[in-house]
This record gives sequence, C-alpha cells and structure tokens, in this order.
Amino acid sequence: MITHFDQESLLATDSIFRRNLINCLAGYKSLNLIGTISPDGKTNLAPFSQVFHIGASPPLVGILFRPHTVKRDTLENILATGVFTLNHVTSEFYKEAHWTSARWENSEFEETGISEEYLSDFKAPFVKHSPLKLACSLVETQTLKINQTVLVIGSIDHIFVEDKGLRGDGSLDLNALDTVTVSGLDEYHIGEKLGRLGYAKPNQEIVEI
Repeated sequence: MITHFDQESLLATDSIFRRNLINCLAGYKSLNLIGTISPDGKTNLAPFSQVFHIGASPPLVGILFRPHTVKRDTLENILATGVFTLNHVTSEFYKEAHWTSARWENSEFEETGISEEYLSDFKAPFVKHSPLKLACSLVETQTLKINQTVLVIGSIDHIFVEDKGLRGDGSLDLNALDTVTVSGLDEYHIGEKLGRLGYAKPNQEIVEI
C-alpha cells in the first residue's frame, strides 16, 4: 500500500504533520553542533542538520538557516564575529546535543554539561569530546528569494580529527569515529557500513575496496 500526496493535499495537512514529513524526505542527514561566540563573549551551541560540502579547493562548507525573521543566536554570532566551529556528535552525548536546541538563557555549554575548548587560537569554541572538529570563517551569505532561507558559506580553516577515523587516502571512517546522524528533527542513528566501493566505470564490475 502506498500513500500519495500531491502538493495540494500536502499543503492541506496539519502543519506539524507536514513539517515532520518534509524534514524526513531527504533521509539520513549529517548532524553537527555549531559553536559560536557573541561579540561580548557569550558562547552558544546548537545542533544543525543542514550542513553540506561546497568545495575542496578551496575547502568550503555550506549551512542553511531558517529565515532570519526572529532572533537566531547562531546566525547572528556568525555574522557579527565571522567565525564558527562544526563538531561531530557521538553516541555518548547525542542527548545533550539535542538538549542544546532548547531556549536556554545562558550558554548551552554550561546548561547541558557539554565541555568547550579552544584550539589554535581560534576565537569560537569547540566541543571538547567531539572526534571531528572544524574551525570555519565566514566567506559569504545569501538569502534565498523563494523562502528567505539564509545560506552561509564558510571556509574550513582547521580540521581536528581523531587518528582512528582518518584513513590513509584522506577519507573518514565515520563508524570508527562513532559519528551520529539524524533523520527528521528528532531521531538519531549510528551508521552501519555496508561496504566501500571503487570508482565506477562503464562495463566494469563494481569492486569493494
């Protein structure tokens, strides 16, 4: 049995149902905690699943933010200071990571018990127990005309990765790093490797590497 929605019937559904459905359609998404600091020194930490690769030369990453129609500490801190960190989440602290999405008055680091640290004189805070941390600088922002979503593009200035997850060819073993992924807005997963496949070529069988 298949349930079918056309756009008209989708827009007629309950808003919470529609939000949950649309947020799940992309499947499993990356999960990062974004660490920022305000101009007056208050730290902030928030979970984001809309983080994606932009390019490798130069190394760039993109993040999509909901429309800037209300106060958004993470976005405002990035715009004000020009720096932020991306931190992978593990199974050891995914609940605390989810908790950072609450409307805290004080720093999410302090309120949720997630430890912060500072590396290589970078101004924004990192998550101490994250196995993969990126230090990023703001390069460009764009506001999408279709729905006022804000695209932030950052340069990757520093990478800190635990050796157990870094392969000799530069790829990452996310299973070894215990990296958590997310589906929808609130369901968390640990990846299970099926296999790593070689470069695909016409008329050649796919080989596992």
